[in-house]
Amino acid sequence: MKIGIVGTGYVGSTAAYCLVLQGVASEIVLVDHQPSLAAAQAMDLRDATPFCHPVLISSGDFAALAGCQLVVIAAGVSQQPGETRLDLLQKNALVFADIMPKIIQSASDSVFLIATNPLDIMTQVATTLAVRVGIPACRVFGSGTILDTARFRTLLSQLFGVAPSSVHACVVGEHGDSEVLVWSGARIAGVSLEEFAQAKGVILTEEMKRQVEQDVRGAAYKIIAGKGSTYFGVGTAIASLCRSVLYDERVAYTVCSVMPSVEGVENVALSLPHIIGRDGIQMTVVPPLNPAEKSALRQSAEIIRVHMEKISF
Repeated sequence: MKIGIVGTGYVGSTAAYCLVLQGVASEIVLVDHQPSLAAAQAMDLRDATPFCHPVLISSGDFAALAGCQLVVIAAGVSQQPGETRLDLLQKNALVFADIMPKIIQSASDSVFLIATNPLDIMTQVATTLAVRVGIPACRVFGSGTILDTARFRTLLSQLFGVAPSSVHACVVGEHGDSEVLVWSGARIAGVSLEEFAQAKGVILTEEMKRQVEQDVRGAAYKIIAGKGSTYFGVGTAIASLCRSVLYDERVAYTVCSVMPSVEGVENVALSLPHIIGRDGIQMTVVPPLNPAEKSALRQSAEIIRVHMEKISF
């Protein structure tokens, strides 16, 4: 099972490290516009293999992606302190316009996992370029709000004193400031938050909800302000998505794909729960939303659509 990673900065290299630790792939090839960086990352990663799983790790040019079942695309300009994901828009659209045809030429049978910000728009750019040459849209998806959903679940688990794995909740829409936390559908041990809170003796106030939303949306900004970039969380999330593809696990994740229509907004890439398997997206699940959440999701979709219309590639 061969995985390619294009872009070996913090996110790409951390994803590769997580893949090595988990033994997800038998072969990983690294590609970067700085070949010396990709080669150095490969050498460093090989030093880890005696302590975890035997994985063949190499670096090369785009031709080295031949035979990959999955290609992770983490190439592009990174988000800087004080900069929003959408500020990266035109810069990374041009990067993708350059590299996607080269990736597709070498790995046309692959699933393509996008991990470059602004995530939703880069996913739409990549999907457009892939579909133009006959690749099914289902084989292109972005990491989306998988990490935002994880943050939401973790914060709820802390509020209610349960393990995150017992919390079922999701974040949909943009991977960014307009994302929508679906409170109405959140469940713990199969019951609503209100029912669980009552049983637990916890009062879930609107102020508590506002704090959770602020912490979920603001996490990346705080991390970037403190250390320059985020990579541990998203690297681990990417490894989980790779495992679901390679082993056809069909796990439900909130990832990003181009949707024909979302709350009346047509042809827009955003995150919803998707079943992820060997061919990429196997199924899309639209969660029940209350009127306020529907309105917020529509607004989020509009923001993405408006920004998508501003770029050329």
